[in-house]
Amino acid sequence: MPTHAPIAPHRPRLGFLYNHDDIHQVAHTAPLISPLQRCLPTLGISVLTSSPEQARAVRSHLDPALAAPAFVSLKAGLGSRVLERAIGGVAPLRRLSVLRRNRELLSAFDALVVPETTSTLLKTRFGVRALKLIYVPHGAGDRSVGFRPEVRDVDLALLSGEKVRDRMVREGLVRPSGHAVIGYPKFDAFSGAPPQKIFPNDRPVVLYNPHADPLLSSWYRFGEQVLDYFANQDRYNLVFAPHVMLFRRRVHASLEHRHVRLRPPVPTRFLSIPHLLVDLGSERSIDMTYTRAADVYLGDVSSQIYEFMRRPRPAFFLNAHDADWRADPNYSHWRLGEVLDDPQRLGDVLPGAATRDDPFREAQEQAMRETFSVIPGQSAGERGAEAIARFLAREWPVETGDATHGGRPK
Repeated sequence: MPTHAPIAPHRPRLGFLYNHDDIHQVAHTAPLISPLQRCLPTLGISVLTSSPEQARAVRSHLDPALAAPAFVSLKAGLGSRVLERAIGGVAPLRRLSVLRRNRELLSAFDALVVPETTSTLLKTRFGVRALKLIYVPHGAGDRSVGFRPEVRDVDLALLSGEKVRDRMVREGLVRPSGHAVIGYPKFDAFSGAPPQKIFPNDRPVVLYNPHADPLLSSWYRFGEQVLDYFANQDRYNLVFAPHVMLFRRRVHASLEHRHVRLRPPVPTRFLSIPHLLVDLGSERSIDMTYTRAADVYLGDVSSQIYEFMRRPRPAFFLNAHDADWRADPNYSHWRLGEVLDDPQRLGDVLPGAATRDDPFREAQEQAMRETFSVIPGQSAGERGAEAIARFLAREWPVETGDATHGGRPK
């Protein structure tokens, strides 16, 4: 009888896609790469970036003892880049162009790991329907943007904890077999370092961290008043480190809220005050330097509040858009500190905040347990790698003759 050579098993091609204007999403997925290489050493992994800065940031999270994965640079069309600059960045034309222009290259992958849901357009608009998307949200906040209907178009969601998982299940965004709780990979990357001393004195440090959203951010309405308050006192140091995208664009638009605003600049009088540090987008604004070092948090809707509360401390939230927030899950974090409708109240609430017992401490500790799943001795990157390995084995099973596992990870 003729003999036939065995059919080689299909080894899926996996890509880690980074397609944004900045590098703040990198730390949410890059810590999975090296653990995945150790978990599946024969898996072909590629890193796909849309800027040299992203590639450099990804490399900083890789284990130098392992062979580096392949790096691929994705380019946007010149027209989209020019038009996006011309309209002040009000629409993410460059990101859309990267997906559309590189859809043939991206379609050669079996699965992509992504930190955002814009990539679902590959499947829903650009015809790459066979592609599997593995989604790791870039943050663990409460805003509705983190629970968009596009999540239904991903094939596997890797989530930080039960809070996010339960809401996604409740809103029908994930399937029982289409998600796993892994913890927070960004903590793998940055939280081990001790807090840095930011100022050459021992005054309490307040971190003002407004978001970029044109409706929800406190910067547009209250920002100058906040900086004025801190400039004209000598009891506190202030780090002004907004969401990294706030000062990347002059015009901000929210399709979700149907809102467009011109972003005000930082008045120059605040740039040379010794007890004010203005950081409009350096790496220290995204690597948890300030959330670790600050004694008090002042913000609005940024998910960085949960990174700050890894060590519970006093927090205050500015309600600059008159939100009816108390029963709204999009503002759940506002129950973890005092909400201010007027920045003039800062003089009343800040004195002693960094040293007295915080009435919100117990609520913050509970929120952290619900937001971030922790398994002692196992990192989020390792848990994520195992979840991806199980997913790949389920989608592309390898016949090994082992009737118990069928080639899947044990």
